Amino acid sequence: MKIFSAAVAAFAFSTGIQAGNLPDSVFVGGQAQHVQGIAYDSERDCMYMSFTSRFLKVDMEGNILASIDRIQGHLGAMTFNPVDRKVYASLECKDDEIGRGIAKVLDVNTVSRADSRFYIAIIDVDKMDGIGMDPENNDVLRTVCVRKAVEDYAFKGEGYEHRYGCSGIDGVAIAPEIAPLKPALYSRGVAPQKMYLYVAYGIYSDTERSDNDYQVVQRYDLEEIAKLSRPVVFGETHESGPKKPGKEYFVYTGNTNYGVQNMTYDAHTGCIYMAVYKGKKPQYPNYTLLAVSVNQKPFKAALKGGRDSAKRLQLRLVEPMEPYFINPSVDEATGITGWRFKWGSCGLCPLGDGRWYIAENARDKETKKESCNARLYRWTGTPDGPFVPAAARNE
Repeated sequence: MKIFSAAVAAFAFSTGIQAGNLPDSVFVGGQAQHVQGIAYDSERDCMYMSFTSRFLKVDMEGNILASIDRIQGHLGAMTFNPVDRKVYASLECKDDEIGRGIAKVLDVNTVSRADSRFYIAIIDVDKMDGIGMDPENNDVLRTVCVRKAVEDYAFKGEGYEHRYGCSGIDGVAIAPEIAPLKPALYSRGVAPQKMYLYVAYGIYSDTERSDNDYQVVQRYDLEEIAKLSRPVVFGETHESGPKKPGKEYFVYTGNTNYGVQNMTYDAHTGCIYMAVYKGKKPQYPNYTLLAVSVNQKPFKAALKGGRDSAKRLQLRLVEPMEPYFINPSVDEATGITGWRFKWGSCGLCPLGDGRWYIAENARDKETKKESCNARLYRWTGTPDGPFVPAAARNE
């Protein structure tokens, strides 16, 4: 069993966040659709939130400073890159029940199966200068196509559709390469680390098939996707994007309901976390929070329950005390590890010091409006509760 020491963790990727005098919560209400993701910007001391087809910039008192409205499709999970000061978010334009629901809200035509596309939206937050911005009229939002996800979603085989159960994409994170740490790199301070964009599939819940029991996570080069991004033309879809990911990983978790909803990298523990909706297959523990350490050697093996014997690159879920402050529950029957936690599927934002902002969504019964309460938590990593509410200001 490997121990991820605090000393090594200190050299992990810096998020640019130096959390100090932070509020216990940031509340934003009155939105037409529910919150999908959150991110904190320490340089501007503000927060970004996606509400499905609306993107907000808010101050730490919950006041809306700027917004991008009329976003075509399902704007989902997000991550903020302090290096280039851009938000990277998943964006789905598709024909299934989710796509039809969004089309109804936006009062536009539903995208056909043939035209369904999945994108990474790259949002230049420093160009957000007003409320109700239209992304078609400026360069504030660009998109790059995740072509492998489009291919897997459109796939039709012998008696089944959607390779691996792919319903599109959702979780995104910026993290270093997944590989065993090399101590020599850390002998002279912070090691230079190239950061990558990791994108996770949505996976349809289907208890009748067995090839959908993995989370699919792809790795992309940030510079490459920036070069291939295109401006928004409302009502149109494009295919400009990498032909394939740099790496494609499979994580054995058991089937979940719509796959990875939110994904994030936490430098404090050296792990990529995945928040999911509880699965329905009774043979699995159906945890709602899962984690993989970036300090591991990926391995090749055939997928359990897969439709062929091809060996694919896989990642192991964290073991108890493998990285620092990690002690998940362990399902003895399957070996799957994880936690059960009510929140996280609508937004995860680690601050790098053990504290996290986590989105708590709600819907007003009278007005039917949606809200997000981004609450400050502290990571414990214990099986009975991985997070506890953080104490008051200046903790």
